[in-house]
Amino acid sequence: MDVQYNKKNEVEMPVFSNLNENIEVLKTMFQDCDDMVWKEFVLERKTGTLPFFILYIDGMSDGEMVERTITKPLLYEWRDAPLTMEKSLGESAFDFLFHYQAESVDMSKAERLQDVITAVLNGDAAVFFHGENQAAILSSKKLPGRSIDAPQKENGLKGPRDSFIENFRTNTALIRRKIKDPKMKERQSYIGQRSKIVYGLMYLEDLVQPGLLEEIENRLQSFTIDSIFDSGMLVHLLEEKWYSPFPQVQTTERPDKAASAISEGRVVLVLDNSPEVIILPCTLNSFFQASDDYYNRFGVATFARCLRYLAALITLLLPGLYVAITCYYPQILPTEFLLAIVGARTNVTFPIVVEVLLMELLFELLREAGLRLPGQMGNTIGVVGGLIVGQAAVDAALVSTIVVIVVALTAIASFAIPNEEFSSTFRLLKFLMIFLGAVWGLYGIWIGILGLLIHLASMESFGIPYLMPAVAGSVDDGVEYQDFVLRTPIFTMKERPIYTQMGQRRRFRRINHPKSK
Repeated sequence: MDVQYNKKNEVEMPVFSNLNENIEVLKTMFQDCDDMVWKEFVLERKTGTLPFFILYIDGMSDGEMVERTITKPLLYEWRDAPLTMEKSLGESAFDFLFHYQAESVDMSKAERLQDVITAVLNGDAAVFFHGENQAAILSSKKLPGRSIDAPQKENGLKGPRDSFIENFRTNTALIRRKIKDPKMKERQSYIGQRSKIVYGLMYLEDLVQPGLLEEIENRLQSFTIDSIFDSGMLVHLLEEKWYSPFPQVQTTERPDKAASAISEGRVVLVLDNSPEVIILPCTLNSFFQASDDYYNRFGVATFARCLRYLAALITLLLPGLYVAITCYYPQILPTEFLLAIVGARTNVTFPIVVEVLLMELLFELLREAGLRLPGQMGNTIGVVGGLIVGQAAVDAALVSTIVVIVVALTAIASFAIPNEEFSSTFRLLKFLMIFLGAVWGLYGIWIGILGLLIHLASMESFGIPYLMPAVAGSVDDGVEYQDFVLRTPIFTMKERPIYTQMGQRRRFRRINHPKSK
């Protein structure tokens, strides 16, 4: 039998009432799939025989559950059931299994073969009966995966210690555990013509902007792709300005951060096989916020957030400023410091800009090598390699000690930015600042800063200005400033951010209880 496909590379055929036709199509589809388990059975009754067929993937489905829920009820309970039951059920073993004897609540019906194939490839089991133009889908998933662990990239001293894993349903359950509200909805679908990866949009129905939800769905449906394997791939397809070095959507591995975003009226996109979820929309300020900020006292959180902004400026500007000042404006430096720089560079043969680029590239090389090596070995090469190679470069008069200090301070500052993807943007742009500082001095640095500000001011994330609340802060009467560089006390943050629907902005009210005697 020829299998018919539509434009989306999906099987465009219904479930046939003839069992042999279904088997023929499925065996054609899953030819040479040796991990596929299929078995044909025959039910014997006094009124005759009824063949049925079970299909699932070994290693993705729970075989014992299939036997307990499907095979045993049909081969024993249905065989020994009174004949009067056949009349009440219309002599349907399908109805007997679906409504009476199945031990699983999570069982559905499928009338299209494509729905059956998708379910089986996701780890479910399918049951076909002769004479029925629908199949029973049993949720028997038993997918391989790791256990829930502590966050790896977003560590904190306070707060929950759980993190997302690669299992879709586990990740949605972790968010549901944080927000126990029936108004939190999940719209579920698939993406990828071949990977068929399930994704879910989670949001609070009464808080999310309807236009935001519609725009996200339109972007998800605006392209077709063979396969999606991680949220990082999907992020690139959702961003409007793909050429920008700044991320326009936010990712997190922390369920508490995702739940907090949902409670602000934002949308969280959960993707199967990915240990991170996508938060939509976002602003520049959201990348400087850490979960610890809301678990610590407001003074400590404000100080930490100010340090992060300072760290971003150091990562971006320090190497470029060092090159620009030492090459073009040494007279603005204190005499003692200038003499120290000259003394440190007495035997160095390379120009200052070459020194800085050499050490910066060396640091990036060590960082990349540390990421690729396993476990403790990666940490060792990062520390030992930096110390040994840096000292050897100074002893060999390749670089000066001042440059080593500048590069080390830049590296430390980059680690203080809580979002790794956002930190990588500043590490990349620092090379642009080094080039501009080497060519035009401080004028080049100012040109670079002005260009970045113009670029950031022109960016939006699903309709929200990227520099909010530094721009358009008066739109919501300055509410956004309560959680900007300064984080005010929790009881003063009475209004939700601008992501929320108008009329639903209030989130904190103080109740005056009568004083106890």
